[in-house]
Amino acid sequence: MKIKKIQLKNEYKRFFDLTIDLGPEPKKIIALVGPNGCGKSSVFDGLLYITNAHGRIGNKNQKDFTYHSMTQVPNYNWQNISIEFTTGDFQAVRASKVKLGKEQTIFSFRSPYRYNSNLKVLQSEATSEIRLNNYGATTTSDLDDKMIENYRRLYVKYNNYLNKEDCKPSVAKAKIIGDINNSLLNCLDLEITSIGDIEASKGTLYFKKNDHPNVFEFNVLSSGEKEVVDILLDLYLRQDEYNDTVFIIDEPELHINTSIQKKLLLEIDKLIGKDCQIWIATHSIGFLRALQEDLKNECQIIQFEKGINWASTPQTLTPMKKSLSKWKEVFETALDDLNGLISPKRIIYCEGKDILGSDKKEEGLDAQVYNNIFEDQHFDTLFVSAGGCNELGSISIKPLKLLLLKKIFDDVEVLLLTDGDCENTGNNASQENKLLLKTKTPILKILDRLEIKNYLYDKEVLKKYCSINKLNFNEEEYDKLVTDINNQNLKDKTVEIKVICSVITSVSKEDFKLNIAKIISKDMPVYTELESSIFTN
Repeated sequence: MKIKKIQLKNEYKRFFDLTIDLGPEPKKIIALVGPNGCGKSSVFDGLLYITNAHGRIGNKNQKDFTYHSMTQVPNYNWQNISIEFTTGDFQAVRASKVKLGKEQTIFSFRSPYRYNSNLKVLQSEATSEIRLNNYGATTTSDLDDKMIENYRRLYVKYNNYLNKEDCKPSVAKAKIIGDINNSLLNCLDLEITSIGDIEASKGTLYFKKNDHPNVFEFNVLSSGEKEVVDILLDLYLRQDEYNDTVFIIDEPELHINTSIQKKLLLEIDKLIGKDCQIWIATHSIGFLRALQEDLKNECQIIQFEKGINWASTPQTLTPMKKSLSKWKEVFETALDDLNGLISPKRIIYCEGKDILGSDKKEEGLDAQVYNNIFEDQHFDTLFVSAGGCNELGSISIKPLKLLLLKKIFDDVEVLLLTDGDCENTGNNASQENKLLLKTKTPILKILDRLEIKNYLYDKEVLKKYCSINKLNFNEEEYDKLVTDINNQNLKDKTVEIKVICSVITSVSKEDFKLNIAKIISKDMPVYTELESSIFTN
């Protein structure tokens, strides 16, 4: 069961009207990313609002309209929240769950405010079935104190296994402890050695580390270690009953070291079943790295961008295109504008204006065109302008910059890309160029066609552009103008090309070329040819 679309209507919390549309085939992991105060937690509160109206999750007091309504409307209720699952709307999903007695397992929620400083259970108590979901937080602003309740449930799980398998207590404990350690050891240099003994007033978890001679109890762990144990234990205990559930996890990275965060998300993904969905709000560099690399095919990123009028205008968010430029924006937020620390795997210097704009964005047209064309299939590649043909061909462009790149990011590949008409390439290359090429840093690539316009103004590309924009393409005039698409100089033919494409608006030459670049896709021969020129060894 997965969510396809949600809508928060009529000024829910900070949103005038927000829709998140994941498309017909939503992924397992949905990550909400964006700056503080953009409304990520409000989305989670909306999901909880509708389900809490039919049977409260957690043990906290339910919030009224003063919490959920931006304008404090007294009769504001859960009907302003709409959820569409892959199996139907909320009512349909709940009705099917009611038949199984599992209507409270539609959502499993973890608040960002967790308190795990002490674990000492001195007496046994009856615990309700975990499918009733009646402990922990009710909204994102609640304290989520689950550790003691989950410890009791762990003890129940141990006793159930002991009775079901009719085995020795040591065997049962080894099985239960081993299950949890399978996840814990992948995150920390830490493993559980014992689940304690409530009857002997030792109701706590005991641990050991490789560099510590003695076992020690939960209370000795650091805040980050407690956080990891708390999250993994809760998910482990829910595996059986919550196998068709949407898990909502708000900022699980709090108190957790960056080096551990990525490992933790990978274990969360393993513990949560394939028929479930994970909604996670995060600022974590480690989590984002896991989503960018290890879980890239399992996730959709919903980006809450800066400067949006969420409270006064309707907004629809769809999954972020996972291009290098978009990932840089996401990491920029997470790194508090230190996005320069994020390195692509490949940098290709090409011809174009070697000056950044006032907004620090690429100004060179060629680099913008290449980034537009290849940002999907080669999202780890960044095209950068490096001046004209003479500067590029002679390698006089910023040799220090190239050297620094290789020293700081020793795995980055640096290439030079020139037009097919560049005079300083091939046999005419300068001695400096030839010497640098021998070191293979950087490698020189030359376009098969005269220049980038010869790809943009390909007949196939222009026909597609006209079709998409409902414009008339004058093929007869095109054939008169373009007689050799590979070698003809088309630099000064943009005005004529616009006329051939029936473009009568005031769109600039640069924007016209960028718009054409956006429609070149991997299924087109011209894409394959251009890709081969640049990326084939």
